[in-house]
Amino acid sequence: MDYIKAFIVGGLFCVVGQILIDKTKMTPARILVCFVTAGVLLTALGIYEPIVNFAGAGATVPLTGFGYALAKGVEKGVREQGLLGAFTGGVMGTAGGIAAAVFFGYVISLIFKPGDKT
Repeated sequence: MDYIKAFIVGGLFCVVGQILIDKTKMTPARILVCFVTAGVLLTALGIYEPIVNFAGAGATVPLTGFGYALAKGVEKGVREQGLLGAFTGGVMGTAGGIAAAVFFGYVISLIFKPGDKT
């Protein structure tokens, strides 16, 4: 049942993204930023935590989950370090994801020839 919940919630995030791509003039980069920002805002409002508890990876893996991790990292950083934690907590909370993105981006750039689209 956990897999079905994750699939449905993750799929709904994808549907929202596809609708934004199809029905607006927003670029994919702006949509990605909106998803991360929405994750932060929904976490701050206490709405995203129940979604994570319900859907698990269906809510933590998409970009809204990255925003959730940023917000949780900031929350923990402020609790442990005060004001300085507001600046460092988000990076500490998402360090694994950031490191993986940089590493795999580099590896893929070695395998394939990166360049501008023409």
